[in-house]
Amino acid sequence: MLTKVYKFICENNMLAHGDTVVCGLSGGADSVALLLSLYQLREKLGIKVEALHVNHCIRGDESDRDEEFCRTLCKRLDIAFTAVRCDVIGQSKIWQKSTEETARIMRYEEFSKHSEGKKLATAHNANDNLETVILNLARGTGIKGLAGIPCIRGNIVRPLLTVTRAEIEEFLNISGQDYVTDSTNLSDDYTRNKIRHRIIPMLEELNRSVIATSVNSINTVREENALIEADTDRAMAECRQNNTLTGLKSYPAVIRKRCISRLLSENSLPYSHQRLEEADSILLNGGKLNISGDYYLIGEKGSMSLQVIDKADEIVIEQALELGDNVLCDSCTVRCELLKCDNLKKIEAVHKKSTFYLVDYDKIRGRLIVRTRKYGDKIRLKGRNFTSSVKKLINENIPSDKRNGLLFVEDEEGTILAERLGIADRTAPDENTAGFLKISILRS
Repeated sequence: MLTKVYKFICENNMLAHGDTVVCGLSGGADSVALLLSLYQLREKLGIKVEALHVNHCIRGDESDRDEEFCRTLCKRLDIAFTAVRCDVIGQSKIWQKSTEETARIMRYEEFSKHSEGKKLATAHNANDNLETVILNLARGTGIKGLAGIPCIRGNIVRPLLTVTRAEIEEFLNISGQDYVTDSTNLSDDYTRNKIRHRIIPMLEELNRSVIATSVNSINTVREENALIEADTDRAMAECRQNNTLTGLKSYPAVIRKRCISRLLSENSLPYSHQRLEEADSILLNGGKLNISGDYYLIGEKGSMSLQVIDKADEIVIEQALELGDNVLCDSCTVRCELLKCDNLKKIEAVHKKSTFYLVDYDKIRGRLIVRTRKYGDKIRLKGRNFTSSVKKLINENIPSDKRNGLLFVEDEEGTILAERLGIADRTAPDENTAGFLKISILRS
């Protein structure tokens, strides 16, 4: 086992000559094997070994027993030892998280605190890695999740990732070294234990060497993931400017989505497979996508930016629309003119220098209202045989900086005009139109 551990450390450049390595020591078989491995390889690697025990105070006397076991072991080996205590049960109630998740978070907080300027070694092994892959697969994951536990993350190193639990127990047996057993590992109350006690044995019925063979499979996925990550690094370097990605459209979909996921992760924002698919569509086609709270991804002209948009309730402004000038505010007037003519092209030619909308006056049903946008607005535009969401049309056709304050005109049957989008098919002029309502939106 030592040969395998040494090779894995060297192949992945985990440790350098002169490093101080803090070993996360629970007292269980895995962490004891890790401590002994690093201790026996310390001269060959040129490292100094220390140990840190985190007492979660979950199991009462049993937790104290584990702490004392670790202290005694380190004293015998003359390894510097530190023990810290965490009130996991109390904190889990405050955070409203499971004890399993709370213990993990608090443990890594202590790891970080006590390994500053040093390396921190954890005892994750090949069994743990396969369990993680299965857990990720069950919850939904991409290739990164199938790559399992990273062998290096920041200052954290995991030298035992290619070693099976059976090899660990054999190593300890040959070394004559005992260890403690955490009683919670025997229970199926924790998700990971269900995988360990139920799913892994079923896989071993199909292949007795499933743990060992998974090492090669996971390593292959890890190598391929590393290649994608390297390409993503280059894409981010070339395309990212603060929270904006520009020029990413030319990259393959897998790189685009990795870049988007990094942008969101670095801003502590959640995402899912479906959300990344939607975000990629926004990048390619333009539009706006709410990510979380006031955070939106805005795509237009081949770029995408993460922006904070105040989602305060919009105040809908509306008023009756009459012939003549309708003043909505100091900077906006809607002018309505009734034109009598039997030639649509003639009207368009006469008024070609102004921006306006023409509707068939006789097709209007009841009163007219001019207003700002409402939630759920829809319109069937001229020349189309289907009704579209105004939100979708705006995202596809109008730049984000031109969307505020758009005006809509409706009669008693619905919307007949959407500013910057066009008029409704049902009120569009045709060869029989004799009365035209010319609507101009004048902004100062």
